[in-house]
Amino acid sequence: LFVLLESIVFPVTYLNVSKDLAFQRLLVEWDVGKSAHDAELAMSFEIQVRRTDETSTMWTEFHNATLDKSGKPLHWIWDSDIPLECMAHSVRIRSKAKASKIWSQWSLWETVLGLDTSNNSGPQIFPNEKIVEEGSDFTLCCLGRKGQTLKEFFLVPAVHVFNHTYSQVRLLTLKNVSHQGVPHITVYCQESCNEEQCYDHAVFFVGKSPHAPNDFSCQTQDMRRVTCTWSQGGDTYLYGHYSPKYTLYEEFSQNKVPCTVSCSEQCSCSWDIGQQRILKITMTVENPLGKKTTTDVFDVTHRIYPAAPLQLWEECTDTKITLHWKHQNKGIELFCQTEVLLPDGKVELHNSSGTHFHYASPSITVDGLQPYTEYTTRVHCGAAKHFWKWSEWSEARTIRTKEATPSGKLDIWREITPVQGGRNVTLFWKQAPSFQANGENISYEVTWEKVEDCSKSESTSFSSAYNSTRISIDNHSYRMSITAKNNVNYSLPSILIIPSSTVTMVFLFLDTQELKEEQVNGTDDGIFITWEPRHIYDNYIVDWCNFPMLQPCDLQWKRFGPNTSSALINSAAFIPGVRYNFQIYGSVANKASLLEKKTGFLRELPPLLDPVVEKIELTFNAVTLSWDSYPTNGSQSGFIRGYHVYVSPLKEDCSLKGSQKHVLPDDSVLCKYTIENPEEKRYTVKHLLSNTKYKLVVKAYTDGGETPIVNFIYIDTPLNSNMLYLLVLLVVVPALVAAICRWKMKWVKECCCPVIPSPNKSKVLSFQEFKIGSEKVLKISDCIPDMLAVDSKAEAQKL
Repeated sequence: LFVLLESIVFPVTYLNVSKDLAFQRLLVEWDVGKSAHDAELAMSFEIQVRRTDETSTMWTEFHNATLDKSGKPLHWIWDSDIPLECMAHSVRIRSKAKASKIWSQWSLWETVLGLDTSNNSGPQIFPNEKIVEEGSDFTLCCLGRKGQTLKEFFLVPAVHVFNHTYSQVRLLTLKNVSHQGVPHITVYCQESCNEEQCYDHAVFFVGKSPHAPNDFSCQTQDMRRVTCTWSQGGDTYLYGHYSPKYTLYEEFSQNKVPCTVSCSEQCSCSWDIGQQRILKITMTVENPLGKKTTTDVFDVTHRIYPAAPLQLWEECTDTKITLHWKHQNKGIELFCQTEVLLPDGKVELHNSSGTHFHYASPSITVDGLQPYTEYTTRVHCGAAKHFWKWSEWSEARTIRTKEATPSGKLDIWREITPVQGGRNVTLFWKQAPSFQANGENISYEVTWEKVEDCSKSESTSFSSAYNSTRISIDNHSYRMSITAKNNVNYSLPSILIIPSSTVTMVFLFLDTQELKEEQVNGTDDGIFITWEPRHIYDNYIVDWCNFPMLQPCDLQWKRFGPNTSSALINSAAFIPGVRYNFQIYGSVANKASLLEKKTGFLRELPPLLDPVVEKIELTFNAVTLSWDSYPTNGSQSGFIRGYHVYVSPLKEDCSLKGSQKHVLPDDSVLCKYTIENPEEKRYTVKHLLSNTKYKLVVKAYTDGGETPIVNFIYIDTPLNSNMLYLLVLLVVVPALVAAICRWKMKWVKECCCPVIPSPNKSKVLSFQEFKIGSEKVLKISDCIPDMLAVDSKAEAQKL
């Protein structure tokens, strides 16, 4: 029988479709007859939905249900992605037993009409007001009147949309809607006509669902009234009556919390709880796009947040402050803490020694403070049992401790100047780091007396505005001391022994004879000096002048321990190019002895002045320059390390022996000679050419460099006399010989080159010619000799 029933077809006998415009839903109800219910069959239904002007089905869904004997119709809800007013929607259903493969025939289409078939007085936009969640998709439609054409359908501000057009309907679909930075989006629709009834518009708001507060908590100050607080979370972009609404509900008593929510930087809500001690508070926040809840379960005795202490007052001594205050919390045991702001900006926290109730006299004592010093204090408290959190701080109170005797000693130093009949001692003092005035109306008292005669002493007082005084003494040894005084008492004295003038003269003699100033180097942070430690001294003093060229020079000093042998001296007054002199003293039993002298610059600069060449000595191949009066002392802006002599070369390769090539900024070339001894103020440039023009310059240099090369000395080397002699030998003498030879040409010719006589031109042959063949023949009878010489008889006989 069961198998037989499942093979039977049960068509839909009843179908009804309605719409819920508030949620844009189709509500579908149907039934398949009493026999299917009696059999309690498991059924499957296929449901199809289509819209006007759509020939094909636009939505299909399968729905399974088990029928019961009650005979109640079945229900299905379909959410439309466009407003149901835009067009008609039709639904049809067919059915089958779940185990069967045979479907019933389709039911007839059941149609729910839209407003597109109504006779409207003008175009209409649906929905006409809506809250849209950011990031979602939604569709708008505009319905035109019969016989009219929809001309425009657009949004302001403009966003990307998908546009669909039907006969009298236009659709705009927005994807992933985002907030445009404006309160709302306006949509406009216009028909092809221009009358007022041809327009319509609607407003839409883009927002977010509310955020669930993650810092929701509740607390109490007096265990009678509870206050819950939370943050508003991120902006939902919805305001006015669309803004988030908060409600609180107490779960155990099943009552809505009777409080009014107020929100500024933080939201809060307060109400009286009566005798209830355990609470479960659920807070709900909602807006048109959704709602969120959060819950806090607590015991009121564990959530005590005391009120801030009131009416602070104090009792104090020179090193102690006892702070008192009043409470508003009745019957609650509290533990308190005070914050003390120290003069150096640091903060200390001090706890109360025990717990106390509101009717006790709460107080905290802070000890170990400095006398006559301002401290700023404030107090907060928390529950001693089941501590929840500290109360707000009380009002801050500034308290000054009382005065006490000055602690520590003043730092004292001196400057001794010999005068006729004695000495002038300038005594300087300052407050050492360990010194504390501990009061107001500070003054200084200076006392001096002879070491040999302590009974006769003199003293004078100065206000706090003074830090030095000049005292005239004779040539004996003196003990000088200074104390600081406030309204309570004097400090311990600082003592300095001034030796007798005999000892002083010995020291001065040793200073000038043995102590030489040693050069020291500056750094970015100051001038670094070192000294040789001596075990006999209990401390060292380094003094210097901040302004060496002024009077007074603003004498400064620093003390160092017996194990120190170096120091970095820095001062805001130090500037580059100024020479500072340092004296290192060793002190024992308040007597100081000069040990070493140092001199240096924070940073050396090029020399202030160039050497002036006072004497120039020239030869045909060298020039000697002298600049004897050039200063190398403390007037310079650096230690003179030596000199550079620059000479213009004839060729850019600078081939002068002993020189280096130096290229100027304008790419011209000079030959550079270096003199590394600052006391050597004479230099000879050799290997020059005679009878040649040169330009020269002498520059002094320091570790800071030298000044730019601007002004030159111009010289002409003289002619070389040896070359003149050589010229005479090679040119003049040969020319003279040639002239003489030309003048005595005949004599020279006869001496050096005699003419060989031609027989044809001889007188001997001037006779009547007699030829034998081609030659003339001389007859002896025709020859009349002028003279006849006989060399020897033998020769004569031969002839």
